[in-house]
Amino acid sequence: MPTKQNRLYAALRLVPVAAAASMLFLSTAQTAGANPHVLVDVSTGRVLDQQEAFRRWYPASLTKLMTSYVTFRAIQSGQINLDTPVVMSKLATAQPPAKMYFKPGQKMTLDNALKMMLVKSANDLAMAVSETVGGSQQSFVARMNAEAARLGMRDTHFINPNGLPGKGQYTTARDLAVLSVALRREFPQYAGYFSLEGFTNGVKQVPNINMLIGRFDGADGMKTGFICAAGFNQIASATRNGRTLISVVLGTDSLAARADDSANFLEKGFQNQLSGKETLASLRPDGPQAADVADVTAEICSAKGAQARSETRDPFGRTKVQSPYIHEMDHEPNFVYAGLIGGQDVMTASKGDKDDATAKGDKAIKGDKIAISGRAADNVPIPMPRPTF
Repeated sequence: MPTKQNRLYAALRLVPVAAAASMLFLSTAQTAGANPHVLVDVSTGRVLDQQEAFRRWYPASLTKLMTSYVTFRAIQSGQINLDTPVVMSKLATAQPPAKMYFKPGQKMTLDNALKMMLVKSANDLAMAVSETVGGSQQSFVARMNAEAARLGMRDTHFINPNGLPGKGQYTTARDLAVLSVALRREFPQYAGYFSLEGFTNGVKQVPNINMLIGRFDGADGMKTGFICAAGFNQIASATRNGRTLISVVLGTDSLAARADDSANFLEKGFQNQLSGKETLASLRPDGPQAADVADVTAEICSAKGAQARSETRDPFGRTKVQSPYIHEMDHEPNFVYAGLIGGQDVMTASKGDKDDATAKGDKAIKGDKIAISGRAADNVPIPMPRPTF
């Protein structure tokens, strides 16, 4: 009888097509026709490929990359350090899922909060980190927008630190590439946060939902995101022979599609099949840009969208990717430690807890718990698909 944890891993397993078809697939790969994307070389800033890079889009949990960037800047200035306690407030614990379900007053180090925030995409921890760094959510969001302006993210605005949807929260594929390149260039010492295969308290494990980590040669980041209005988004990075490429893919219709697109773009870049003359700094829109923010809810969170996602799963519920450049993990996942400072409370799973995995119409894993604690076992839910908004 398989354990609940084994069923979770099975749900995240990949079923790639035969590698023998890889070269043919690389030249004829079908990516989402109208979805914004950008492929950029980190060292040069050169844009190797792009489509609708200036189309306004909801960032969803990709927002947490800016939350990380502002936090790293605060560490750099000496305001805080990785051992600074992050205390859960009532506002933080009230955030919708995905979340860790910690209670007000519970605390962890900033280091562990970042690990859990980025691996599980925990909205409650993103809020707690923002309050620790900025003093309040409002102050932290002001920093987010100030940093976006300083970096030249010309068409980005944030309203919260976790990416939950709301009016006034938007970005573009180009701006997300600018942010991702800045993270890699300015804070190479923290690159490991974005390549974690999972975290554990030594008893239970939470795997990273990013399907490229450990499964695409050289993959080392960075973040996934999902809300109905944005579809399935992914920023993926990989390094080979000292060269790092970053792919931004927005608005795909499933976990498999965003992984496929990300892997295919990166592979094309590494095989020098793509080359561009523009850099992120010099890139300009091809024509007039719409002021509204794209909303793909009707395509994603509908019966049609659910059917499209079901077609990317095998009879055992495992995600089927088509890219031949994504392979099964050749090792057991490496789970780093992350947990609370003390604490004895037991938290139960909520049927509403849904992680960055799927949308309305897909089945969630329910009823499981996972122990997350610095000193004692605090049970919180395993990752499950994020709810719709």
